[in-house]
Parts: sequence; structure tokens; C-alpha cells
Amino acid sequence: MADITKEHFSAGIKDKAHGLGFDICGIAKARSLDEYGPHLKTWVEAGMNDKMGYLARNIEKRLDPENLLSGAKSMVVTGLNYYSENMQSDPEAPVLSRYTYGMNYHDVISASLEELFAWIKRQDLKAEGRIIVDSAPLLEKAWAREAGLGWQGRHSVVINRKIGSFFFIGTLILNIDLVYDTPFKCDYCGECRLCIEACPTQAINNNRTIDARKCIANLTIENRDPIPREIIPLLGKRIYGCDKCQEVCPWNKKAKQNKVPEFAINNEVAGMSTEDWMDLSREQFERLFERSPIGRVKYEQLMRNIEAAIKSGS
Repeated sequence: MADITKEHFSAGIKDKAHGLGFDICGIAKARSLDEYGPHLKTWVEAGMNDKMGYLARNIEKRLDPENLLSGAKSMVVTGLNYYSENMQSDPEAPVLSRYTYGMNYHDVISASLEELFAWIKRQDLKAEGRIIVDSAPLLEKAWAREAGLGWQGRHSVVINRKIGSFFFIGTLILNIDLVYDTPFKCDYCGECRLCIEACPTQAINNNRTIDARKCIANLTIENRDPIPREIIPLLGKRIYGCDKCQEVCPWNKKAKQNKVPEFAINNEVAGMSTEDWMDLSREQFERLFERSPIGRVKYEQLMRNIEAAIKSGS
């Protein structure tokens, strides 16, 4: 990197990221986010992580990217829009969260970040890095703010002023110094509480955290036990995830259709009726969802969700 300045290199990384399809990209200085530790501990001690025990382990390690890459100096944080105007065609059918429509986002984003890192390596042979897409103990929302991409909304999801909150976060940790963006300090939620009021199960706390014990997304994805009886009438036919808090957010009023072909909803899935979902066979499940985020759960769990969702709509 002898013939290129740190400023030009940093700008080049962002240009390359946008060229690879990322909608937003920022760079933060790697450091230990010690100020987040007490909040995370309080949340876990209150049991709001539900049965996600991994969130309670090694909290201190989650704060410092040095634990994920020795010599970490920079965090390249990207955002990829997944909002879709093309949804399920049957309004009476069980409902999927938009992020499930296409291929598994981990694979899509990781592949693009691999290309970005390969480009960085060509500019600086000494560069080392690690790609994180929901795949390691990293405070991704906090790093998005550190990289200047936005603020954590009342629904706990990061909001960007240009593209709203329907975006995936992907992070590349690097061992090289770069020019850093200013951490996002403002809060543009104002007095708005639409997400809190619209949450079907009142799972959104007043301090921008989520009580996973009530959250439909957690209960239909992470939770392996039967969905609590008191939650079933509130599902609103949702069988995998929940978009309600983002759908009512004013910052998503101008959300645009994503430009990622891999995120397009499968035509067969889009056209499924309630009866089709009820009759879903194991073979269909494997064929339709093997490369989808839905493949994260087992067939039996999805069928449990479908049964509960149909009860909620009856």
C-alpha cells in the first residue's frame, strides 16, 4: 500500500463495497465497547434472552473485536437492503418475514464480503481479516452505529436515514489502519412509539431492547419448545419471524425494493395457500427451504408454527 494513501484506500473500500451491491458502508475504529457491557448483563440477568444461552456466555469477549481477530484495527460495516414489495400472494396464508424470501442471507453477504476482502488483499498483501455475518459474538448493531450507518431505533433495529431498517449487517474486521467515520450520535425516533404500540405481544421494552420471551421472531425461530399458549392468539398467522415493528416505522415509508436477485421470493412459496402449508411434506420442505433462512429450523418445528398460526387466525 506504499503508493496509495490511507484516505484513498478507505474511500476505495467503500466504492468497492457499493460496486458489490451493498447499499451502505462505513468504517469504524476497532476498540472494546465496554460501555455496552452493563446493559447486556442487565438484559441477560432479567432473563430476556429466553433460552438463547449463548448470549449469556462470555459477555466481555463480545465487546472486543480483538477476541475475534488478533491485531484488529478497523471494522468495515456494510448494510444490504432486503425489503421486498413482492410478497405472498394469498392474504389468508400463513405469513413469512421478508428476510426469508430468498437465499440464506449469510451466504449471499459472506460471498460479497469475501470479494471485498480479496480486493483489499490485492492492495495490501499484509492485510488480514475476518468476515462476520451473524456468525460470531459481535455487537453488530453497535458497530453499525460506530461506523456512522445509523442509530438503534426503539424496536432495537438499526435505522439508516436513507434506506430505513430493512437491511442486513455484514462486518469485515481488518488488522490495518484506515480513515474512520464519525459514530452516529443522533436519534431520529423522536417521541415516536409506533413500533412499541404495534408489537403484537408487547415484546419491545422502553430502553430499545426486546424481551425475547414474548418476541414472535424468537418464538418461531430460536425457540424449540411449544409456542406459549397465551402467544398463539397474537401470532397473526406468522410462522417464521415478524416484521410488524419495522412495517409501522415511519423511516420505512420510503423503503425500496431490494436489488438482490437472490432475495426474490420463490414463486412456488409465494403462491402457497393455507392448505398448501398444512399439507407441506418433508420432501417439499427440504426442496423449498434448503438454501433459505427457513432451513435453519427443522421440519417438525415449522409444522408446529404452521399449526399455531392457523389457530391464531381462526
